[in-house]
Amino acid sequence: MNCPLPVLKASKKLSGMRSGARLWLETTDPLAAIDIPAFCNESGHRLVETVAVEGGHRLLIERGQGR
Repeated sequence: MNCPLPVLKASKKLSGMRSGARLWLETTDPLAAIDIPAFCNESGHRLVETVAVEGGHRLLIERGQGR
């Protein structure tokens, strides 16, 4: 997935999850390493972990409260 799809798909999935739940996101978009942390910061979610994998990144996001 390329920008902005990783952020849009993560946002949609997180909106249906309870506060504190975690979501693994895998992406081949090199900008996701910048876009996802910014999205988490703006949306009140927490980026727990970022792992570089062959061809992309795996990011663990914890759903914040109230959104």
